[in-house]
Amino acid sequence: MDVKKLAESLHPLERTVLPLVRRMHGPDALQKAAKLSETEVLRALQWLQNKGLVRVDVREGDVVVLDKNGERYRKTGLPERRFLVALQDGSLPLSKLPQKAGLSKDEANVCLGVLRGKSAILLTKEKELSVALTEQGRRMLASEFAEEAFLQRAFPQQVDALAPDERQTLDALRKRKEIIRIEHVRERSATLTPMGETLLQQGIGVGNIIDTLTPELLRTGGWKGKGFRRYDVRASVPRITGGRRHFVEEAISHIRKIWLELGFVEMNGPLCQTALWNLDALFVPQDHPARDMQDTFFVDAKGSLPDVAKRIKAVHMRGGTTGSTGWGGDWREDIASQTLLRTHTTALSARMIATLKESDLPTKFFSVGRVFRNEALDWKHLFEFHQVEGIVVDPDANMRHLIGYLREFYRKMGFDDIRVKPSYFPFTEPSVEVEVFHPVRKQWVELGGAGIFRPEVVVPLLGKDVPVLAWGQGLERIIAEYYKLQDLRDVYRNDVEQLRTIKAWVK
Repeated sequence: MDVKKLAESLHPLERTVLPLVRRMHGPDALQKAAKLSETEVLRALQWLQNKGLVRVDVREGDVVVLDKNGERYRKTGLPERRFLVALQDGSLPLSKLPQKAGLSKDEANVCLGVLRGKSAILLTKEKELSVALTEQGRRMLASEFAEEAFLQRAFPQQVDALAPDERQTLDALRKRKEIIRIEHVRERSATLTPMGETLLQQGIGVGNIIDTLTPELLRTGGWKGKGFRRYDVRASVPRITGGRRHFVEEAISHIRKIWLELGFVEMNGPLCQTALWNLDALFVPQDHPARDMQDTFFVDAKGSLPDVAKRIKAVHMRGGTTGSTGWGGDWREDIASQTLLRTHTTALSARMIATLKESDLPTKFFSVGRVFRNEALDWKHLFEFHQVEGIVVDPDANMRHLIGYLREFYRKMGFDDIRVKPSYFPFTEPSVEVEVFHPVRKQWVELGGAGIFRPEVVVPLLGKDVPVLAWGQGLERIIAEYYKLQDLRDVYRNDVEQLRTIKAWVK
């Protein structure tokens, strides 16, 4: 932009401040000379700097300022000088010293410590504790204290400009009550650039530029023969953050799309489930540690048991018609009817299988739902999170199909490769864990479990043994790498800046 066009783009605040920068540089001086507010001056300087007309240098640092006691001692003298003056005619009982020296009890106690440390006074015990001057104290009275000289300086003082001996005096005064304090300051200084100087020499045309077209100008024709201020399309503008869904919800939408495109049907269900659907239907024994309060959040309520509970009971006790021996022992309805916050969305899979008929097969379902675990909170564990659940009920399904579904899902989620290793779950056989390599922590991170449901799970629910591929993957662990979050707790810390600036899900 040439100088003429640049002059035409100046805002009224810029036109006011720019000429003043020739002879004054600080915002405070500019504010007084321009009769503008601090915000207006700083805004004008920022705009002028963006246009290359001024350079604004910022210096940050710590400065020493006098506190209220420092101001008082600067006028009346340090307490320790008044303390010594009171002793120059001879020793005094300690109890009478504060009154004679004009000191408070606290100030007198401080003087005792300071002056004894400098060998300026001597304490003696006669009828009562008395204080007397030493030769060192008399020499101190005859000279100026380093602290006195420091308090007479012009403030504020730059800390980094102090000599080593002045730093020692500063440290001594900082230990005392309300004499000095350290403040962090940020100082700006504006100077004209060569382009700014050129523009001022050629003139900024204050009287020939109209900033705002008003009804009065239109009515009187005052706009004729004048120019209008140009819009500066390169000017910095405030960032606008429009409304958007939470990034976890964006990821959930993407995951739903993946499974729907693969021909799956979504399933839903309540967060509270009976232990029958959450555990017993999945062949988890009733004395399994996962049922303890340490692992599960129980609700103080009892649920009703469906007819399928009889078949589940038979499998647990003796294996039912599956050929299994079951877990043996007794199976109690009161334990199965306990209500809990679901620990996995596999409870939905169990309920769904129980509704299927042979004519429905083959079929496949998925869910993305919230689950709850009584976990210790750390960088890779949450006590409330989402699970990506899936089942394929198909007489022809096998383990290769299961791994294929998982690889396709993770490929669409941005993971080029995964690791599947053997594992154990009470309700699947064979069972596997799915892991990905964490590039920052340099270790494999488990994302969830998978496998083929055991006959002890499928037969009571479906009435016959059919292969059921099943998986449950931790959503937060899956999406953490995409969002570059190293700690799962950051997913739900509800930081407004993070919510505004985190990237959208575009895979």
